[in-house]
Amino acid sequence: MLKIAIVDDNSFLIHAIKEKLSFFDDVAVKHTSLNGSELLIKLQENHNLDLILMDIEMPVLNGIETTQVIKQKYPHIKIIMLTAFDNDEHIFNAIKAGADGYLLKEINPKDLYDGICETLNGGAAMNPSIAMKTLKLLRNPIDIQNPRDQEEISLSTREVEVLEQLSKGLSYTVIAEHLFLSPSTVRKHIENIYKKLQVHSKIEAVQKARNHNII
Repeated sequence: MLKIAIVDDNSFLIHAIKEKLSFFDDVAVKHTSLNGSELLIKLQENHNLDLILMDIEMPVLNGIETTQVIKQKYPHIKIIMLTAFDNDEHIFNAIKAGADGYLLKEINPKDLYDGICETLNGGAAMNPSIAMKTLKLLRNPIDIQNPRDQEEISLSTREVEVLEQLSKGLSYTVIAEHLFLSPSTVRKHIENIYKKLQVHSKIEAVQKARNHNII
């Protein structure tokens, strides 16, 4: 018996998905949730599941954030994003978060069932339109970057210099010497860099700066 959970903020759509799965005797819908937070509470009580059909745009905790948490805590559970739109940014973020497949909600019962079986057997269920977009994203990774990220990141020349030094694995003291600054000024610059890049560690800061061609 395949143990499935459905997460969607629209109870009508949850009912529609359950109806599609009711055609198959070896599928059991163990529980449903209206957002990611509700699902995580249920998983704490019992995470004996094979697969989750996950909506993306939900209140409280969206599908991509929830997928990230589940993949860290319960890596054995497969996740198929079930969404109304084949949005480029969503596809990329869902794959980055660890999603195992990506299907559109309008899918017919047989294709949904086949997608679940394919994913549980180590494959990756994807609608043809999404597969095409994923290939396009892989060919042109520059398209992936969220333009909002691009706009928000405006580091000063000094901050970029500090970040470049940081990327070489140098300590605050050494960076201070190289740039003729005091260690406390370097620390202040790094605090500002973290804030602007919305990161919490040196590794994240350097990685994000490289992704955005800042350094």
